[in-house]
Amino acid sequence: MLKQTQQQKLLQKLSPQQIQLMKLLQVPTANLEERIKEELEENPALEYGEEAHEEDLTKDTTEEFENSGEDEFEPDGSENEYDNIDISEYVSEGDDDIADYKLRDDNYPDPDESNKTIPIRVETSFHEHLLSQLGMLALDDHQQSVAEQIIGSIDDDGYLRREISAIVDDLSFSQNINTSEEEIKGLIKKIQEFDPPGVCCADLKECLLLQLKRKTQDDVSVQNAYNILENYFEEFTKKHYEKIQKALNLSDEGLKECINQIIKLNPKPGGNYATLNKAESYVLPDFFVFNNNGKLELTLNSKNAPDLRISGGYKDMLREYDRGDKKDKRQKEAVLFIKQKIDAAKWFIDAIKQRQHTLLSTMESIMNYQKEFFLTGDETTMKPMILKDIADITQLDISTVSRVANSKYVQTEFGTFKLKFFFSESLSTDSGEEVSTREVKKILSDLIEGENKRKPLSDENLTKMLQDKGYNIARRTVAKYREQLNIPVARLRKEL
Repeated sequence: MLKQTQQQKLLQKLSPQQIQLMKLLQVPTANLEERIKEELEENPALEYGEEAHEEDLTKDTTEEFENSGEDEFEPDGSENEYDNIDISEYVSEGDDDIADYKLRDDNYPDPDESNKTIPIRVETSFHEHLLSQLGMLALDDHQQSVAEQIIGSIDDDGYLRREISAIVDDLSFSQNINTSEEEIKGLIKKIQEFDPPGVCCADLKECLLLQLKRKTQDDVSVQNAYNILENYFEEFTKKHYEKIQKALNLSDEGLKECINQIIKLNPKPGGNYATLNKAESYVLPDFFVFNNNGKLELTLNSKNAPDLRISGGYKDMLREYDRGDKKDKRQKEAVLFIKQKIDAAKWFIDAIKQRQHTLLSTMESIMNYQKEFFLTGDETTMKPMILKDIADITQLDISTVSRVANSKYVQTEFGTFKLKFFFSESLSTDSGEEVSTREVKKILSDLIEGENKRKPLSDENLTKMLQDKGYNIARRTVAKYREQLNIPVARLRKEL
């Protein structure tokens, strides 16, 4: 609640233009085009340019924007104010392209690339896949409606976690369909025969058992695997293999075959479909960093450099007004409206330009700060870096750097990363050197990856190994880093 109050106080100190600029800075590249479309719809004086222009926004033109607009007229539109409308800067002779701003830079990729036709991927969602199989069952209209409700209640990962009694109530209240729990259970059994195997189950145990049922039952390892999940599921999840082995009288090889059968099963039968159809699975990089013979080159995604300009039609209307002798009140009101729209368009173009400058300035500082990583891709070379470090270099506010880091991506030859990936706290070594916690996490991950899986390393052993490498770190810190890396405890990492 305190943070919200502080944020409100901060916003109260900013002008509407500054607030809009902050919001614009947060917009990722993937959504910038939609934001520009909204502005184009609201302001007819703004349009996409059709021809290349060499001029760019400069400090002089920025000051020109700030000095024009509100200071030149009163909101009440008084008669005297209409008489004092100054449109000289809009109708200067010999400068037909005045206010045509082309936001382009040699560092940006070829804008023609954004106009190339991109093939559209046709996908079938997980629920559509199930509904298509429902058509192969001989169901009457009543059963069809109930079955569709069941499929609609299945989660994206393939599980039916909604209580059967709740589905009965849903059908009764929303569709006026009377059914019973027995009928629903019968239809669930039919849906569980659909692909992918394991769908429409209430929990993981049922899901895995259903998949094993579809395997060749003549295989002894399949039978034993089914027995393990049916009768020793808790022991299996906790990796108490000795207890299972003794209870089923299995050899080491026999137990290993059973486990191999189980780990090949899909714990989330609907997961592949859910991931495929989520918009967030597509990451559009905001920046590109290239290694050109040891020299890092930074470019901004061309979608961040839109070709915007002031509408020629609006400028022509101002020229006609300027040439006319008789200027009645209606004409003056119209020209004031046009002038306001042109000023708003100028501000938006300047805001887009400032957004580009802020993005490039921030990313360039991050790239130079973490130069070794961008050259090698080795996480152990990363330096400790916090928001204040970049804010000090760029002379930007920490909140501005935070907005860029939390919503932007950079593509490198080693992969695509969110900018906040490059920020980390520091940790001291025996020599007193400050190193990045990400470096420690990378070494921790490598130690676990190279361990003997029959005898996994405990947190205490990992702590000692890191300390031997010169890192002053406590066992609880190792446990915290391991959890952040989504690595389970040693007992759950054990393999046969």
